[in-house]
Amino acid sequence: MGRTFDTPDAEAVHPEGAGRISKTIGYFGAFVALGMAVAALGPTLPGLAEHTRTQLSAVSYLFTARSLGYLLGALLGGRLYDRLRGHLVMGAALALMVVALMSVPLLPALWLLVVALLVLGLAEGTVEVGSNTLLLWVHRDNAGPFVNGLHFFFGVGAFLAPVLVALAVVLTGSSLWAYWFLAVLIVPVSLWVLRQPSPARQIPAQDGSGRQVNGRLVALVAAFFLLYAGVEGSFAGWIPTYAQVLDLANAATAAYLASAFWGSITVGRLLATVVAARIRPSGVITAGFVGGLSSLGLLLAWPRSMGVLWVATLGLGLSLAPMVPTTLALIERRMAITGRATGWFFVGLGLGGMTVPWLIGQLFERIGPDVMIWTITADLILALCLFALVLAYSSRLVPSNS
Repeated sequence: MGRTFDTPDAEAVHPEGAGRISKTIGYFGAFVALGMAVAALGPTLPGLAEHTRTQLSAVSYLFTARSLGYLLGALLGGRLYDRLRGHLVMGAALALMVVALMSVPLLPALWLLVVALLVLGLAEGTVEVGSNTLLLWVHRDNAGPFVNGLHFFFGVGAFLAPVLVALAVVLTGSSLWAYWFLAVLIVPVSLWVLRQPSPARQIPAQDGSGRQVNGRLVALVAAFFLLYAGVEGSFAGWIPTYAQVLDLANAATAAYLASAFWGSITVGRLLATVVAARIRPSGVITAGFVGGLSSLGLLLAWPRSMGVLWVATLGLGLSLAPMVPTTLALIERRMAITGRATGWFFVGLGLGGMTVPWLIGQLFERIGPDVMIWTITADLILALCLFALVLAYSSRLVPSNS
C-alpha cells in the first residue's frame, strides 16, 4: 500500500461515519447533476437550431464545443484538486455549470452558444474528475462499491434530463427552458458540496508490486473509450432528432426516447454489479457487444418502425451499460492504475463525445437520418475489434482469469 500525505485543509486522516456519508451524498448528487447536463443537449437540438436560425449540421458544433471544454476540464481539473481544497474546486465547477445552463435560452447566436457549451464542458470535466478522485480519497480501499454507485447516479441524472425537457415543452412550448430547470436543481448540490470539509489529499508511493503502468495499454484503452463514447454520445444525442425527422415521434415523445436510453443504461449498470460477480469481465463486455450490435441490426432492418426503435433503444442502453466500469476492472487486474492513466482514459471518452456526434451532424441532412445508425454501427464494430486487441495485448502483461 502507498503512503498518504495529508494537508492542513483536510478534515482528518480517516473521516468516519456521518462525515463520509455526507461527502458521498455530495459526490452522488454531483454525478446526478453531471448526467442531467450531459443528456439535455440531444433532445433540445431541434429547439436550439430553431432558436439560433441555423441548420442541424451547424448546431452539431455544440457537441464539439462541449467535448473540447470537457477535455480541458479533465486535464486541468486533476491539478486543481491536487493543489486546492477539493470541495472548493468541485463546488465552484458546479456553480459554473449553473451559470452556463441558465445562459442557454438567453443566447440567440450560435457562436454565443458555442462559448456557453465550451464553459459547460469545462465544468463537467472538472466535476467528473473530482467526483471520482474525491470519492477514492474518502473511502480508499473500500471505494469499489461506491465508485459503481457513482456511475449509477450519472445514469439517474441522464434519465431525468429528457423528462425535464418534455416537461418544459408541455409547460412553456419550448424545450430550451429545461436548461433553467436543470440549473435550479444543481444549485443545492453545489451548496451541499461547499459546506462539507474537503477530504485529505493522497499521494501514493511505490508499492513494490510487479504491475506497472504500460503506456501502450493506456493508449489502447483510451482509444477504445473514444469509440465507446462515440456510440453512446451519438445515439443519445441524435436519436430524438432521428425520431422527429422520420415523423416517428413529436418533440416530447422523442425526449422520452432519449430518457429511455439513459434509463436502460442506469438499469444495466445496476444489473452489472450482480452479473460481474459471476462472469469474467471479458465475458460481460463481449455480451455487451453482442447485445449492442443486435439492437442496431434491428434498426437497420426496420428503420421506420417505432416499436423497433423503442426495443433497439432499450437494448442498446442495457448492452453499453457495463462497458466502461467493467473495462476499468479488467485493466486494473493487469496493469497498475494511476491518476495520470485514468486522466488519459477520460480524454479518450471526451474525444469520442466530440468527434463522432459532430461527424453525424455533418452527414445527417446531406445523406439522411439513416446515416446515424450506420455510423454508430460501424463505430461499435471498430470498438469490438479494438477491445479484442486490448485483451490480447493485456494478457501478455500479467496472467489473469479475467
